[in-house]
Amino acid sequence: MVVPRENAAEAALVPDVDVRVADTLAEVCGWLRGAQELSAPIGIPSDGGADSGPDLSDVRGQLQARRALEITAVGGHHLLLMGPPGTGKTMLAERLPGILPPLSESEALETCSVLSVAGQDTDLAQWRRRPFRAPHHTASAVALVEGGSYPRPGEISLAHNGVLFLDELPEFSRHVLEVLREPMESGHIVISRAARQSTFPAQFQLVAAMNPCPCGYVGDPRQRCHCTPDQIQRYRSRISGPLLDRIDLCVEVPQVPLADLGSARSVHDEDSATVRARVLKARRQSLMRAGRPNAEISTRELERDCALGPVERHWFETALERLGLSARAYHRVLRVARTIADLDGGAALLEREHLAEALQYRRF
Repeated sequence: MVVPRENAAEAALVPDVDVRVADTLAEVCGWLRGAQELSAPIGIPSDGGADSGPDLSDVRGQLQARRALEITAVGGHHLLLMGPPGTGKTMLAERLPGILPPLSESEALETCSVLSVAGQDTDLAQWRRRPFRAPHHTASAVALVEGGSYPRPGEISLAHNGVLFLDELPEFSRHVLEVLREPMESGHIVISRAARQSTFPAQFQLVAAMNPCPCGYVGDPRQRCHCTPDQIQRYRSRISGPLLDRIDLCVEVPQVPLADLGSARSVHDEDSATVRARVLKARRQSLMRAGRPNAEISTRELERDCALGPVERHWFETALERLGLSARAYHRVLRVARTIADLDGGAALLEREHLAEALQYRRF
C-alpha cells in the first residue's frame, strides 16, 4: 500500500500490510520502475498509551462511587453520578478510561477509522486507550449524531468503544438527550438524508453527572438549599423516564470531609492499576462465558448466565414489585448483578447480596 506522507501514521496501524510513503506520484512511478525506493512509516508503540491518563488515586474517599465505577468498567454499564458541586463527579468520570480494559487491535482500528472519517487526527501515543468524549451541555442534537448533506460521525460515534461523558445532564436540551435512547440500545446510529443514508457505530458507555437540584445543595449538610420542591421536580423532570430507565447505575456522590482531603492516601484510595487488574480479571469471566461484556448480553442469554435459585427469584420478584420497576429495568438489574458476581469470584448462581447491591443502584 502506497500512501501520502500525511496518512503514513494511520496506515502504519494496520497489521500485515506493507506500507510505503510517497510525496509525489513521480516517486510512485519511479518505485514501480525499480528506479528508487519508498520508505516505510515509523512503527507505533505496541501499548499505545493504554495506561496513561488521570489516576484514580487522585480521588479521596467516595467509596460507593468508586465501587460503582468499578462495576461500570467490568460490565460496560451506563452510570449516573449525582451530588453537590465540587464532590468529584467529573474527576471520577475522567478516570474511568484508565480502569477500562485497553482496546483490542480490531477495536482500536475501528476507533481510529471513525476519527479519520470525522476528519480528526489519531493520538498515536494513545491509540489503544479508550476514547473519552465530553461535549458541552450547549451541544445540539446535530453535534451529538452529526448531520448535514454529507453526514459525518458525531460525538456519540467518536465515543465508540469508549466513554461519552455528559456533565450537568439536566442542562442539556431534552431533545438532545432523547437522541441517545436508540443508540444506547442498538450500538449504532443511522442518519438518513434525501440523497444518502449513513450508519455509524455508537457502542459507547454513557457516564452522566448532575446536581440534585438547581442550586445543587439539597441534602448537603454544609450548604442550605434555596430551591422549592416544585423547582427540584422541574429540574429533575428534564431527564425523561425512558432515558433514566436505560441507565444501569445511579449513585450519590456526597461531600468529602475536609480533613480527608488533606490527609495521606488511605488503603481505600486505590490507584487505577490496582482497580484495572480486578476489572480485567472479572471482564475475562464474562468474555469466556458470553463473548461480550455483561451489559451487551441478550435477553435469551440472561436465562443462562443470570440463573436464580427459587428463594432468590421469589425475593427478587417481590422487590421489583415493590419498587415498580419496568421489564427493561428487570433485565438491566440482572446484568449488573451478574457483573457484581463476576467481581465476587464468578459464582454460577446469583446470590441475594448480588441482587440487593444491583437494586440499590436503581434509585433516582
